[in-house]
Amino acid sequence: MGTADRGKGRVGPPDRGAASNPKPSGSDAATNSNTGASEAAFLPEPGPHFVSTPFIEHLVQRASIYLEIGYPVHFAGFAGTGKTTIALHVAARRGRPAILMHGDAEYAGSDLVGREGGYAKSKTVDNFVRSVVRSEEKVRVNWNESALTTACREGYTFIYDEFNRSRPEANNVLLSVLEEGILSLPALHEKRGFIQVHPEFRAIFTSNPEEYGGTHQSADALLDRMITMNLNQYDRGTEIDIAAARGLPRPEAEIVVDIVRAMRSLDPNRRHPSLRAALSIANITARRGAHARADDEFFRWVCRDIINMTVGTGASVSQHSHKLEEAIDRICAGEKVDWSNSPKTPGQLEEGGNNNGMLTQLRKELSDLQSRI
Repeated sequence: MGTADRGKGRVGPPDRGAASNPKPSGSDAATNSNTGASEAAFLPEPGPHFVSTPFIEHLVQRASIYLEIGYPVHFAGFAGTGKTTIALHVAARRGRPAILMHGDAEYAGSDLVGREGGYAKSKTVDNFVRSVVRSEEKVRVNWNESALTTACREGYTFIYDEFNRSRPEANNVLLSVLEEGILSLPALHEKRGFIQVHPEFRAIFTSNPEEYGGTHQSADALLDRMITMNLNQYDRGTEIDIAAARGLPRPEAEIVVDIVRAMRSLDPNRRHPSLRAALSIANITARRGAHARADDEFFRWVCRDIINMTVGTGASVSQHSHKLEEAIDRICAGEKVDWSNSPKTPGQLEEGGNNNGMLTQLRKELSDLQSRI
């Protein structure tokens, strides 16, 4: 893989010479009979509630630099950390049209590139000379171009959201695009069997952890071609700024964020509840005209409904519910709550998948002790 000395406006190794290969024209560009993918392109703009903090700005600047040089960027992290929002914001910084595509387990390579879809038939009958009839028929296969092909051809920003929901074999078409700057196409569509990627083409990926339901393990060859930036939970100040942008007074936004972070500290390995929970609570509380106070029953119910939903089911639900009520009372009273270093209960050990090894070890030690007795 090429190093950091890639030229601006290039995707692939330095010796590919993308800058000297402009967008195809003539027959190479005219074979597409479907404009659906082109019509799906849009010019991304920052959302009305996007909050830029020093932490986020530094992240966006690094990603923008990588894209400018020519490297694909991959935002990976837990659900609710704003991966898609950050990806769209980075794409907006480029000032070029973008195409957004969501991963799907049913996808094949043709869903990214395109496929043949029906045919067009025309017939010409020439009877200029009454005694001579000349008939000519032409059949042309229609080519339905998909998002990746359009982005490569036109130089758009290709945003592949949750790409690891697609099967690895479907994403194999990306390997030559990201490294050699070549997109392979059926020979019936392209005489050469490929198109050169436009020098302004860029790719942004997002993904959830592989242990999430509906995701697949990504091919190492694909991950090796992109720069992965891990998005875990943000710092407290960033979370407060984002929550306050939902219309809640900042002191109350601090309370909402601290409640969510306190509940998150019960099991740091799960990273739940996420920032999305804090934003939902802040948004609903502000729209309802309620307040983040211990004596506001509506606020308490919003916290119960949103936060308890993220802890799963089983014996730990009642334990988390009790902790939530305690967190609301203590944080609204001005206390700081952090249970990250508190001992785990047996119910929590059963609930946390990452604690299974610890639980097995405890059982083994107990069995050894009983055998000695």
